[in-house]
Amino acid sequence: MTTYADRTFTPPERIRNFCIIAHIDHGKSTLADRMLQLTGVVEERAMRAQYLDRMDIERERGITIKAQNVRLPWQLDGTDHVLHLIDTPGHVDFTYEVSRALEACEGAILLVDAAQGIEAQTLANLYLALEKDLTIVPVLNKIDLPAADPDRYAAEIAHIVGCDASDVLRVSAKTGVGVRELLDEVVRQVPPPVGDADAPARAMIFDSVYDTYRGVVTYIRVVDGKITPRERIRMMSTGATHELLEVGIVSPEPKPSDGLGVGEVGYLITGVKDVRQSKVGDTVTSQRHGATEPLTGYREPRPMVYSGLYPVDGSQYPDLREALDKLQLNDAALTYEPETSAALGFGFRCGFLGLLHLEITRDRLEREAGLDLISTAPNVVYRVVRDDGAEQFVTNPSDWPTGRVAQIFEPVVKVTVLAPSEFVGTIMELCQNRRGQLGGMDYLSETRVELRYTMPLAEIIFDFFDALKSRTRGYASLDYEEAGEQESDLVKVDIMLQGEPVDAFSAIRHKDDAYSYGTSMATKLRELIPRQQFEVPIQAAIGSRIIARENIRAIRKDVLAKCYGGDITRKRKLLEKQKEGKKRMKTIGRVEVPQEAFVAALSTDSSAAEKTKK
Repeated sequence: MTTYADRTFTPPERIRNFCIIAHIDHGKSTLADRMLQLTGVVEERAMRAQYLDRMDIERERGITIKAQNVRLPWQLDGTDHVLHLIDTPGHVDFTYEVSRALEACEGAILLVDAAQGIEAQTLANLYLALEKDLTIVPVLNKIDLPAADPDRYAAEIAHIVGCDASDVLRVSAKTGVGVRELLDEVVRQVPPPVGDADAPARAMIFDSVYDTYRGVVTYIRVVDGKITPRERIRMMSTGATHELLEVGIVSPEPKPSDGLGVGEVGYLITGVKDVRQSKVGDTVTSQRHGATEPLTGYREPRPMVYSGLYPVDGSQYPDLREALDKLQLNDAALTYEPETSAALGFGFRCGFLGLLHLEITRDRLEREAGLDLISTAPNVVYRVVRDDGAEQFVTNPSDWPTGRVAQIFEPVVKVTVLAPSEFVGTIMELCQNRRGQLGGMDYLSETRVELRYTMPLAEIIFDFFDALKSRTRGYASLDYEEAGEQESDLVKVDIMLQGEPVDAFSAIRHKDDAYSYGTSMATKLRELIPRQQFEVPIQAAIGSRIIARENIRAIRKDVLAKCYGGDITRKRKLLEKQKEGKKRMKTIGRVEVPQEAFVAALSTDSSAAEKTKK
């Protein structure tokens, strides 16, 4: 009988772990397709475009949401090598996925469109890779396009990366030109993984997925020692122990193996059904003679945007909780806690990394769990310091403190905008209108400029990108990262019906923007709320001060219909009687607000995700 200890693992010096980082739509997934074909791990008849984009929603939108890993065989100068490729998302909302992928790599292919040049998200991902001290392989893609200008953009990349323009590789992921040479360069330039094969096993969890039939599937990168089937493992953060039912590699479909050695990337299956047992960033070690020091984990992602998710049918609340539990395993950046609303019933207050992240999450919950959901308008987290010195974090306008407030702090972000230099004036005007402070401006070349601003997060999460694209004819690209908080002059705007505040419509706004929000919400509600038997005032107020008002006219019954001529005093008597009745009803009547009005006033625009695609 062969023992697993006798199994010969791939020597670390023959392993190369790398990822592809780029701006959205610069050809990452297409380049991964050519690599799959060239290395022969996918047969021609099974090949399809964007092979590693597994989810329907990824294929429909044409974007990568989940980082995917795949093992590729490659031969250079007669020596067999193993390449581990991780295909990463390009959108700013999924930067967390990219940062996790970079932890499992020693090198990164920096992919730039030869017709568009470096974009904001390209720079953001490049800085992430440089922080991790990865080897950068600069590559220009789409050299077959008529609009391609490889010489100009090669010089631009060389200026930023600090290499020679002749070192920038040129490929066409669509036709396959230059891909073979690129893989050769990856083997030559990317350093092999470093680890101690004889030390106690240590492996980093960089991703997990939930399989209905097999439970939690955990993706790991082995740093020290080896992981073999049927041994018992321990999760170092929780102390939980499990028996390994299966260990394998992804090439590009899961394949069981005899184990994983130093530097190898693969998956574990323990049969665990509880999604909280497999935490991204945790260290896996052997139960017997295991490691004592865990690996450096990942920085916990901080939600940037909060929104409420409520089932349209209240009986689906337990189903929503279960679906969020499972989705959180696939998406470690998602946070949620129970919340109730007088208007919408029971739901969850969820934290997201951005507006597209919110839309994708809602879409996935509706598809994968068959739910029908309402999402409320997104808002950010405020830190409020009361007069007595007590602090409070506000994620929902209904949590706003009622007493006197000494200071209010709101989150700010560092915004990077890349655009043609002719649009500098319009971009600066837009950013200043959104309370932005200019941090610096650099010309990457004669025609392209990089603008850096510090802006309140609340000003950019909703429609800033739309406004930026429309003012620059679609040429500008945007990236942002959190940059702490700043003190601001913010107020809570209450919307009142018949003098009673309705929490669901309240919002936190800057003092200068409060009036426009109040008038627009009052106008919107006047059209959405049906007419009552009495006149209904809709008021927007800051504290006790009314800043806007609209009236919904009463339904008027024709009490004179039965009067055919006759004395005018008879008609006056009937009208006065009706007037008295309406006055009495107004003092005791409640305004009926239909569910549809709440949904229309609170819901995020269903096309917001399409608008925020970069």
